[in-house]
Amino acid sequence: MTSPVDSPGHAVKRRSFRNFIASVRFAIEGFAAAFRHEPSFREDLLFAVCLVPLAVILPVNAISTAVMIASLILILIVELLNSAIEGIIDYLRPEMHPLAKRIKDMASAAVFLSYVNCIVVWAIVLWPDNGVWHRLHALP
Repeated sequence: MTSPVDSPGHAVKRRSFRNFIASVRFAIEGFAAAFRHEPSFREDLLFAVCLVPLAVILPVNAISTAVMIASLILILIVELLNSAIEGIIDYLRPEMHPLAKRIKDMASAAVFLSYVNCIVVWAIVLWPDNGVWHRLHALP
């Protein structure tokens, strides 16, 4: 019996270190393209670059720091996906269409929710009752 991967019509994709390096290169090219061509991505990246150091220096535990940074990285991930979706829509349907608008609006809503998520995470971690503010005042 053949496995689904080995069955006729299914090509087995071999992974090698060369494939891995190519994948990393494509990812870096995608990141650079987003930086060059997407003002929203640049704004989100600036937001993250400003807040990551703050997350690191705040007197919270490592898990809280990691969650705060992850919420910032999530914004970048969702913005990249939003930009890709908008690019596909513009390529496939350059004229105005109600469905294209709805798709773009939903992708934008995902970015908005990633920001809401970030605000909620940071608010929970930095809530005054959590003791962060007391620890800040106690610093020399």
